Amino acid sequence: MSLLIGILITFLVVILVLYLINMLPLDGRAKQIARIIVIIIGVISLLKYLAVF
Repeated sequence: MSLLIGILITFLVVILVLYLINMLPLDGRAKQIARIIVIIIGVISLLKYLAVF
């Protein structure tokens, strides 16, 4: 059960950070780079919860 909660929290945090990045007054290229970094970090943390790493 804690595995599911950890995955859900990670997913929600990634969505929240992506939403906040959209609200920042940055140009398109900087937003795209920030989104890619957040998604990569989110995928890595999800893989840690699934014990792949």
